[in-house]
Amino acid sequence: MIGQHRIEGYAIISADGMIADAAGKMPDAIRNPADQKFLQAELDRAAAVVHGRHSQEGGPRSASRKRLILTRGVAALAGDPANADARLWNPAGTTLEAALAALGVGDGNGPIAIIGGTEVFGLFLPLYDAFHLTRAAHARIPGGRPVFPGVGPTLAAEDLLARQGLKGGPQRDIDAAAGVTLVTWER
Repeated sequence: MIGQHRIEGYAIISADGMIADAAGKMPDAIRNPADQKFLQAELDRAAAVVHGRHSQEGGPRSASRKRLILTRGVAALAGDPANADARLWNPAGTTLEAALAALGVGDGNGPIAIIGGTEVFGLFLPLYDAFHLTRAAHARIPGGRPVFPGVGPTLAAEDLLARQGLKGGPQRDIDAAAGVTLVTWER
């Protein structure tokens, strides 16, 4: 937790643990309407969304959400010229608490939603109160970008979450026909 905020991660991954292709783009093979419906409902309750420059949730309300965009392109914090509700944030320059305060996010406004990419998901590994891991079992992304640093042929995302002290809840079929399941991992 950061202040009164839970830290919650959200990712859909391929069978081989990837969130994007080698160029950082999310392929259609892991896009799923049931997952998007779940994600949008979850982001509606978030106080802020945190992501890297390639990770954006889209959707009808995305422009109205407060967000932190991680970048090494600023020293600490800067306004986002494209979005008044966003701040560019370099974690090496200032704390998450300071970044949230600059964004106008006070305690009790809901969880902080982390939506990727790989380095962003990895940065928050020690802080997650929950991680909502959706898996598209029929999709593979050879040479893709993993959900967390180190995930690959010898380390599954679930194993890494368990090593961080999170425990997987029951698996839910959110789109059984497409082989898409969701497990929420909690501390």
